[in-house]
Formats: sequence, C-alpha cells, structure tokens
Amino acid sequence: MKRRTSLQASLAALPALAVLFAASVAYAACTNGTAGGLNNPLSFCSIQDFVAGALKVLVQIALPIIGFFIVLVGFQFIMAQGNEGKLKDAKKNFLYVIIGSALVLGAWVLATLLGATVSQLVG
Repeated sequence: MKRRTSLQASLAALPALAVLFAASVAYAACTNGTAGGLNNPLSFCSIQDFVAGALKVLVQIALPIIGFFIVLVGFQFIMAQGNEGKLKDAKKNFLYVIIGSALVLGAWVLATLLGATVSQLVG
C-alpha cells in the first residue's frame, strides 16, 4: 500500500479549495459583502465575468506587443535587402507573429461569444 505524502494530500485538496474559494468570491461579489459575507476585492459576480475580464487584460497587454513585433518583422524585411536567407527568416517570423496574434485575439473573441451565449441561455 502506497503512503501519500503531505504534498500529494495538499494537491488532492486543491480542487475542493478552488471550488470553495470561487463560491465565496461569487457570493461576496453578489452580496457586496453584506450579511456576513466576504468583501470581494474583484468586481466580478461569476466565473464567466472573471474569465472575460482576464482575457480583456491579456488582450490589452498583448496588442502593443503584437504591434511591436509586426514593426520588428517589417524592419527585418527591409534589412534583408534581397538576401534569400534573411528574407526566409523574416517571412517565418511574420508567420509566427500572425499566428500568435490570431490565437490571442481568437481566444478573446471566442470567450466573449461563448460568455454572451451562456448568459442569454441562463438569464
């Protein structure tokens, strides 16, 4: 019989603690901390609102970074000056920037659409 270590026991209890924490945060947000509830430092009433807010922050941080890398790839194209190796690297980097920006913006759009659909179905 295998004996569980304290770390394994703690990790096994994490999902239950996360559910309790999420429930207490949602209760506190919806009751504004009244009737013995906790004061919610976040302004989200549900997990969906929290995920939407987190993705919004991610997009706000990622957009300037994406813009910087698009400009950087543009300079790579200019500095290649017809050199096939440098042009190949610039095209590869451009593809990676476009794929990365599509993933970030696509996640935000998908989460927004799913959140709106779920809120219409529930509410």
